[in-house]
Amino acid sequence: MTNFFNDKSTKDILFFDGSCPMCTKEIKLLEDINDGGLAFMDVHKCEIDDSMPSQLDMLKVLHLRTAEGVWIKGVAATVQAWSHTNWGWVFKPLLWPLINYVAGYAYNIWAEKRYRRLYDCDTCVGNDK
Repeated sequence: MTNFFNDKSTKDILFFDGSCPMCTKEIKLLEDINDGGLAFMDVHKCEIDDSMPSQLDMLKVLHLRTAEGVWIKGVAATVQAWSHTNWGWVFKPLLWPLINYVAGYAYNIWAEKRYRRLYDCDTCVGNDK
């Protein structure tokens, strides 16, 4: 298990669901094309402490901890992660107010369906740490 918070991180850290084939495919791509300012952590292999969102929350929605220690999630986490690549400019409009509202709504529906499909809701009411 790894806890990135014992060290001062100079990188953004993207927390992802390593049990999700689609997620791991995107992470592999990001690992290959990022500028070195982004680290990756499988939520299933991470020590969760009180300074972090729960494991359940991180499995349900993508989370990113910035190098400054700020937690962001969902669409904003996606945009921040992709900002570490040459393709970041493509994702920036997702933060514009109207687009962000629609993208956030769509992302939340997709994330809930992804979680339920992968975990068949067995952990929906389970221990969230």
